[in-house]
Amino acid sequence: MKTYMANAQTVERKWYVVDATGLPLGRLASKVASILRGKNKPTFTPNVDTGDFVIIINSDKVVLTGKKLENKFYRYHTGYIGGLKEIPYGKMMAERSDLAVYEAVRGMLPKNSLGRQMIKKLRVYKGAEHNHAAQKPEPLKLF
Repeated sequence: MKTYMANAQTVERKWYVVDATGLPLGRLASKVASILRGKNKPTFTPNVDTGDFVIIINSDKVVLTGKKLENKFYRYHTGYIGGLKEIPYGKMMAERSDLAVYEAVRGMLPKNSLGRQMIKKLRVYKGAEHNHAAQKPEPLKLF
């Protein structure tokens, strides 16, 4: 019995749109990362980007459970000495909820060139409008 190995030329990609209203951030991110990686397809190959495109709308309506709005921080480093910056997720969700969702999904993808290729297939929007109607995205129900 032969093992099927996908390559970049044979991959068929679909577009999905996910409404993030009322969904927990981590659960949403893990499901979207799985779709971006292609693990929902029977042709999944670990060393090939077989995933689909995902559009996330209403990222400002994502919820964080517990006391994560006060106790969880988004951290990054500027590159200078003592340049560690922290932003509480309460402020992050109020001002840049699309970045919070994007970073949550990015953290669940592989940390290599394949992961950087996969994250390019993700689009996140704060509101209910997106400009990808020409791609005819299918609505995706995660839960």
